Amino acid sequence: MILPPMPRFRLLLLASLSLFAATVASAQVGAVQNIAPGVYFHEGDPRLGTCNNGWVVMDDYVFGVDANYPVGAKVVIPKIRATTPKPIRFVVDTHFHPDHSFGNQVWADAGAEVIAQATTLGELRRTGAARWAESAKDRPDVAGSRLRLPGISYQDSMAFDDGMHRVELRFLGPGHTHGDTLVWLPHERILFTGDVCVNGSFNYLHDSDVAAWIGLLEKAKQLGALKVCPGHGPMGGPEIIEDQQRYFVELLKGVREFVAAGKTPAQVKAAAPTLATRIKAIPQAARFVANAFWFTQSVGEVYVQLGGQPLPD
Repeated sequence: MILPPMPRFRLLLLASLSLFAATVASAQVGAVQNIAPGVYFHEGDPRLGTCNNGWVVMDDYVFGVDANYPVGAKVVIPKIRATTPKPIRFVVDTHFHPDHSFGNQVWADAGAEVIAQATTLGELRRTGAARWAESAKDRPDVAGSRLRLPGISYQDSMAFDDGMHRVELRFLGPGHTHGDTLVWLPHERILFTGDVCVNGSFNYLHDSDVAAWIGLLEKAKQLGALKVCPGHGPMGGPEIIEDQQRYFVELLKGVREFVAAGKTPAQVKAAAPTLATRIKAIPQAARFVANAFWFTQSVGEVYVQLGGQPLPD
């Protein structure tokens, strides 16, 4: 996957933070939610650009889900300490994006080993330094920390089981990135999705394969989760996966229509609001189209994935 020119990537990150700040609506942001015995969910603060976190209190240690940005890690780790005196031994980066992995050093300082799927580790090796330098220009928390690569990687699956809790790391194929980890708790039927699934207008598509992503969401549905903890936005039930998938189906369908009609990049950009209106009319998918700027960026990314050229800035 080719990264966009760094100035454009920085612009998109700044725009995303601005849009996140405009979409803070959940009363659960910043609250620790005990969703099953020994299992916790924490909704990140969009104003800080931070992702959601989870953790599982095993028999003699804690397993964390997502390293977050450094500032997010520094918010969450004390909250973990408040729920248990057990040591934090592991944290998994569900993918390589900065808001899920740049807090690795903070977790390591707290005693955790960082885990990632092999492709995610490869992406951090390949792009992490450049993305870190760019992010540090605007984020004091990044500038004050350092890039740390995961020390443990897996290819297809990995499991942690103490007889009471079982935490399974699953790689089910490309989607949001080419190395997404799903964290599945089969006993509790709880799924931590990372950004494979979000609950609101938080989708970032640049490193994605949307057609494959739809298939990945189908595989995620087959796990039979009762509680779904997305990468951004409030926790919910299995409908979150269904709704995320429906949004991508409609987005892909709409952009394919643009391609079939022979629209130029400028024409696709001009038509994006019409497609947004159409998707907003679908109750399942409407919340994923809340931000017009970010939706247009998503249309542009899908257009490129279908063989088109980037939309004009």
